[in-house]
Amino acid sequence: MVAVNYVGEELWSYFSAPWEKRVDLAWQLMEIAEQLTNNDFDFALYLLDVSFDNFAVGPRDGKVIIVDAENVLVADKRLIKQNKPENWDVWYESKFDDCDKEACLSFSKETLCTRVTVDHNYYAICQNLLSRHATWRGTSGGLLHDPPAEIAKDGRLEALLDECANPKKRYGRFQAAKELREYLGRLSNNVR
Repeated sequence: MVAVNYVGEELWSYFSAPWEKRVDLAWQLMEIAEQLTNNDFDFALYLLDVSFDNFAVGPRDGKVIIVDAENVLVADKRLIKQNKPENWDVWYESKFDDCDKEACLSFSKETLCTRVTVDHNYYAICQNLLSRHATWRGTSGGLLHDPPAEIAKDGRLEALLDECANPKKRYGRFQAAKELREYLGRLSNNVR
């Protein structure tokens, strides 16, 4: 027996939605990445399979929901701090992988479970859903493709997405993810 619950359209169906809606969804995705990475419970939940069909958008409230969580790694940050494995307190940067396929991620489960500060969720969301590196069903450009002219001309969004997906500076993804969340929050009027 299988029980199925309809929670809304998959994220993919919003690929060509109006810009304002896509910005709001992108902001929500970055907020999910933050909440799964840093929370009061000191457990990190790392999404190992991030693609457009693993998220849905609630039909009533427009909230992004994770609908396929079968590939999630749980890391107990308290235990890591207690056991202090080698390099436990060194920030871990996921390596960009331009593998030319859908839902492409490069990661080490061992490393995700032995470090307290990890950028994996930001990497996964930026690379596979938001940035120009995101490909899905024959399309490319990610959820934030084709921004309005004034945003494209400014260049800040593209620079933040690029640094979040494929950082050029050491620990650049951490800073880019923070700035991207804030920037998307302002663009979508979700400023906290």
